[in-house]
Amino acid sequence: MIQKPFSKIIAGTMTWGTWGKQLSKKEMITLLNHCLSQGVTSFDHADIYGGYTTETAFGNAFAESSINREKIQLITKCGIQYQSENRNNEVKHYNYSKDYIIWSAEESLKNLKTDYLDLLLLHRPSPLMHPDEITEAITILKAQGKVKAFGVSNFTPSQVDLISKYTEVSVNQIEFSLTQHQAMHNGTLDQMLLERIIPMSWSPLGSVFREDTEQTRRIHKQLGLLLEKYDATEDQLLLAWVLKHPAKIHPVIGTTNEKRIENAVKAINIDLQLEDWFKILVASQGHKVP
Repeated sequence: MIQKPFSKIIAGTMTWGTWGKQLSKKEMITLLNHCLSQGVTSFDHADIYGGYTTETAFGNAFAESSINREKIQLITKCGIQYQSENRNNEVKHYNYSKDYIIWSAEESLKNLKTDYLDLLLLHRPSPLMHPDEITEAITILKAQGKVKAFGVSNFTPSQVDLISKYTEVSVNQIEFSLTQHQAMHNGTLDQMLLERIIPMSWSPLGSVFREDTEQTRRIHKQLGLLLEKYDATEDQLLLAWVLKHPAKIHPVIGTTNEKRIENAVKAINIDLQLEDWFKILVASQGHKVP
């Protein structure tokens, strides 16, 4: 089982580095401390972020921050062999051999300037992955104290079953939001609820603020009718909608804006009434539920 709980809101670091805001070391330290001040203690990484550079930038900031390692939880992912100047890959592919998983985890430990990972995830399923190889790697990493818990990301229920038959899967990090909610209907969240697997959701605000479509206009209209009732912002209501699900989802937020981080944390205390939750769902779908 996972030894330390993850914060309900998780800070996603994909845009902290060269793939986004290109934060300086000082800015990363400031953002780290702000997250902690808001109770956001879990930080989500992947080895490929920033073309294999963001873990190192974060690790350098963390090392100078004087933050107690026991106060935070570090999550990272491995398996994608990304085409980058930092890797000699001819094509983007996946590698889940025992040796590669172990090597990748050890690289992340060095980059993040830490002795252990609170959670290691397989980033995306590979058609060539073999559960025996994965189990061997995770068993070794856990026995050495380098990985506390293991999980997957973007895996279907059958793919989770394939892996979990041989080694415990504690987390499945999936795309889930008001505008991308298939996981409610295809068995993904049902399985996590049944097997007590922790769901984490990336892109939890969906496309609501990124796109101007009939769907997003319906959503904005419905959210607008509820802002005063809940004394909330639209982004808070979207997160509250995700948090209402009984599987107890942990949203992974990608913002580096301090105010938006504060808003996200406040969403934890918003308990949408049952009919309001369905009103928001109907606005997304454009039709009543069956």
